[in-house]
Amino acid sequence: MSVFSVFAHLVERLADLLAPLCHASATAAAIVLFTALVRLLVHPLSRAAARGQRARAALQPRIAELRRRHAKDPERLRQAVLELHTEEKVSPLSGILPGLLQLPAFFLLYHLFSGAGGAGGELLAHRLFAAPLGGRWADALAGDGPFGGAGLVYLGLFALVAAVATFTYLRTRRQMAQNPVMAAAGGEEVPGLGAVGKVMPFLSFLTLVTVAVVPLAAALYVVTSTTWSAVERAALYR
Repeated sequence: MSVFSVFAHLVERLADLLAPLCHASATAAAIVLFTALVRLLVHPLSRAAARGQRARAALQPRIAELRRRHAKDPERLRQAVLELHTEEKVSPLSGILPGLLQLPAFFLLYHLFSGAGGAGGELLAHRLFAAPLGGRWADALAGDGPFGGAGLVYLGLFALVAAVATFTYLRTRRQMAQNPVMAAAGGEEVPGLGAVGKVMPFLSFLTLVTVAVVPLAAALYVVTSTTWSAVERAALYR
């Protein structure tokens, strides 16, 4: 039995449990529940990443001194900053791990509902209201248009993603301006990563593009995970 068969069986069992409440949209609800379970498993790492971010912020005065001392030698500054992080056992990239661990679940859903190799089987016939879980926004536009049954499902998802992205954008901009912890997250303590901090507030809007191009099942995973992240970060980075 392949990993896709095992994963499809898990989704089907979750859908069976949710069928009395969600009826025809039980499989879509199962994907949302599965995503929540994945994020719950990763949550301890997210908490560790938050602690690491606060630790990196605490190093900022020492990093500022290193910048002053090695202002004319960028390579020496980079090496000194890395040595400081090693000495204090703080990883400047620790916040990436929770996101990386979620990628396998996303790719499983993408493969399962993209129809590649027939992996999705009967799951491809399931729907969220009028929209098939194996379909894409382009299929909805080519069918009944943006205001048809499937199109309205996507418009609802786009509205939710836009609201979450706006909340994340405003909160990130505010905290990067006021909170040294968020400034550290922007990468200023590692020369060469400062540009990441400048574009980071806008990254949440890329979810709109993802939802538009992937199968609806994978889009549900992305929307659920993004919403979870917004709530989680609001709680952990107060």
